[in-house]
Amino acid sequence: MAGNPERRAALVDAGITVLAREGARGLTFRAVDNEAGVPTGTASNYFTSRDDLLRQIDARLHLRLAPDPEVMEALLRGRRDRSLVAAFMRDLMDRATRDRTGYLALLEMRLEATRRPELRASYTESVRGDLEQGMEFHRQAGLPGGDETVTVLYLAMLGLILEHLTLPGVLDGILNGVSVPDGLVERIVTTIVPEA
Repeated sequence: MAGNPERRAALVDAGITVLAREGARGLTFRAVDNEAGVPTGTASNYFTSRDDLLRQIDARLHLRLAPDPEVMEALLRGRRDRSLVAAFMRDLMDRATRDRTGYLALLEMRLEATRRPELRASYTESVRGDLEQGMEFHRQAGLPGGDETVTVLYLAMLGLILEHLTLPGVLDGILNGVSVPDGLVERIVTTIVPEA
């Protein structure tokens, strides 16, 4: 396998773009090569199989979509209350909107995992790890609510992100006077997170 880390990262990012645009069925080494603008056969020198590419896409997406440590540090200077949780959820929504391609690829990974048991196991583990890390962060930060709050918040935000990135018209004007997505983020947090 080829060892140029910059080229590998570029190929993985190209794979993310292909996955988001064409779905898992369109994710071929040839499509990745074309997207990356490299000679045909390059991706096959960097990945042992399509499953290898998908595993590396999963790992890369977790890095690409992770919160910015400086933003997190700045937010954590605030009071540990519902408004801080809302600020974290606004940051999550902003990241999803800024890297729409990354989040769409993440959703495609979920769909592909439903069809492929070998991918399902590793993807379930990584997503479950993210959820557990979110619960631990919530506890350590002293934010209101517990694991149940984080779990329900996770599910609600996942639904909002899914609708906003795939069928945004579904939510436009659904609640009179509530903006999409910012107003809905506020409603989600107010509904789920206790005041103290």
